Amino acid sequence: MAYKIKYDDEADVLTLVIAEKGKLSHAEEVGDIVVHFDERGKPLFVEILRASKIVPLMVQSLAKKEVVVA
Repeated sequence: MAYKIKYDDEADVLTLVIAEKGKLSHAEEVGDIVVHFDERGKPLFVEILRASKIVPLMVQSLAKKEVVVA
């Protein structure tokens, strides 16, 4: 499966597009992560807010196995 990844540096938001097709129904936000769903409840895309802070910590966690984001 291929994913499209976009970064908006002005908003500091990284978007991972999971599905190109589907009608947006709703979104659920948990902290700095927002998941957008279609009418069937399948995820369409994920947004990471404050991406310039969070994404580097995600990469660090690959080596350390765990990082806490505050």
